[in-house]
Amino acid sequence: MFYVWRRKGRQLLHGIITFPHKTWKWLRWKYYLFIYTFKAIFYNEFISYGYVLEVAMEPMIWVVDHFSKALGPILVFGVVSLTSTIVAIVYIIGLPYYWNKSPTLTCFLMVLGHWILVNIAFHFTMAAITDPGTPPKGILISEAVSVCKKCIAPKPPRTHHCSVCNRCILKMDHHCPWLNNCVGHFNHRHFYLYMVYMTLGTVFIMSLGFEIAYKEVWVGGSDGVGLSGAWELFVAGDGTQEEEKQLEGYPVRLNGTHLMPIGDGTVGPAVKLETPEEEAERERRSYWYRFSIMYTAMLTTGVFCSLGGLATWHGRLVSRGETSIESHINKKETERLAKTDQIYHNPYNFGVLENWRIFLGLTNGRDVRHVLLPSPHSPDGNGLTWPNSIISGAVHDKAA
Repeated sequence: MFYVWRRKGRQLLHGIITFPHKTWKWLRWKYYLFIYTFKAIFYNEFISYGYVLEVAMEPMIWVVDHFSKALGPILVFGVVSLTSTIVAIVYIIGLPYYWNKSPTLTCFLMVLGHWILVNIAFHFTMAAITDPGTPPKGILISEAVSVCKKCIAPKPPRTHHCSVCNRCILKMDHHCPWLNNCVGHFNHRHFYLYMVYMTLGTVFIMSLGFEIAYKEVWVGGSDGVGLSGAWELFVAGDGTQEEEKQLEGYPVRLNGTHLMPIGDGTVGPAVKLETPEEEAERERRSYWYRFSIMYTAMLTTGVFCSLGGLATWHGRLVSRGETSIESHINKKETERLAKTDQIYHNPYNFGVLENWRIFLGLTNGRDVRHVLLPSPHSPDGNGLTWPNSIISGAVHDKAA
């Protein structure tokens, strides 16, 4: 009997030890059974994970397509409002501060700041109101290379369909909700220069506002304790005992409106005391003064990081002669041809300098003045035909 119970105990212990392994093995078997059953029912020769992901994201794409157009005017109003508040704070706080410090320096900063501001306002307005360009309708487009499946119309090179605007855009880069407009052939330059000048504007404000923020927020200025003083009080305690020690031995005479220090038997000059209303008004001004400085610092820092990074990325795309959409297409083509030991060449890449010259429209006598100063000139070409660097290089080699 003892041996029977011992064998049963061993079997029970072995079952307990191997239970997790058996459970995991059973779950794996059920999982694979579900996968095989699912594939057997919904088998499709052309299905892939990319197709499944695209179908799963259809609701999100529908929301973006239908609400981006509605949110566009709101976002444009937000950009204009936030920019206007920063400019107002610079006028109210920054201008008097630097004028008291050095009128000559302030005049130079006024010219530099307004040059940046005018370019920001001009390029943002032009990028928002300029039509990016669409293929003409009702005529034969000999330059068409494909047909848009949504417009059911010929599609020239570098043209893509925008689901938000519901039309094809020449040399489309992307749809920008902050402009409530597509970025395409005729407004791409304005969009990029707006980002560049906005980034320069944030650098201008942050570099000049650092001194003001340090004195008013960290040190405390003339209206109270700054962050450094608050930190010292936090570390040392509430500071009441220290204050009492400082006042000890210095009697004063208070008549309700003035404070008159007395020392060594003599009465010092009277100091006018603030009324409760005057003290509340001073604290209110100090609060909004520091709040405006912190608000400007956080907003300009965020814009600098976001637009600065975006401008850098778009600058790399321009140097390679491609748009943001074409960068994904060219990457896939490069990977596809690399599998067959072939090299992909972007047909619209003419070299860094030439790409920038074409992008900025520095042709027909235009020079860097048309970049440093607001210029409404249109880019070269009609957006239907594009010079091909591969064909141009082959013709050049044949002629040589």
